[in-house]
Amino acid sequence: MTIRIKICGLTSAEDVDAAVEAGADAIGFVFYPPSPRYVSVETAAALIRRLPPFVLSVGLFVNAAPDEIAAALSSLPLNLLQFHGDESAGDCERWQRPYLKAARMKPGVDARLIAAEFATARALLLDAFTESYGGGGKTFDWTLIPADLSMPIVLSGGLTPENVGAAIRRVRPLGVDVSSGVEALTGRKDHRRIREFVAAARAAEAAIAGMAVKTNV
Repeated sequence: MTIRIKICGLTSAEDVDAAVEAGADAIGFVFYPPSPRYVSVETAAALIRRLPPFVLSVGLFVNAAPDEIAAALSSLPLNLLQFHGDESAGDCERWQRPYLKAARMKPGVDARLIAAEFATARALLLDAFTESYGGGGKTFDWTLIPADLSMPIVLSGGLTPENVGAAIRRVRPLGVDVSSGVEALTGRKDHRRIREFVAAARAAEAAIAGMAVKTNV
């Protein structure tokens, strides 16, 4: 299995460069004004120009007005959209772009129902429930994830260099998504922790691959 690694909430050229150099597969830009990691379309355009081929640019929206999303899409070469609010499937599909739908997990939330509702999503991004939008740097109970979920998972919520390996081994997601877990200050990344996060994720990926090889021998 190949784990896709997304570093989210980047706001500066230095942080984008550090994430790319560490080996991130995707870079997330937050277009939600209340977030301390918010970037304008103009700032995001400059940051996206720094991305090399094969590193995806992801635009994160939370209950955004259609004209706001349209303005971003007309100016930015976003490879993937991430909807983190209360959007309907129709709201997500209308842009005819690949998208992720976030689900805020807590007891009583059935990810299977969300996967069925958003069947056109490329994956479900599973995050911790908070009263606001976003995981708030907290993990959730990974046993809430159904074993028979019909859709790939991107795991988020409280991931750090210290726990991402265990998370990957436990959940076996398509990808992992981190923001506050690799920050020095809110909205500013710690480049050492980005490197450690990527290295820990790759080590877990290699361990799983080694287990698969032994099983098949």
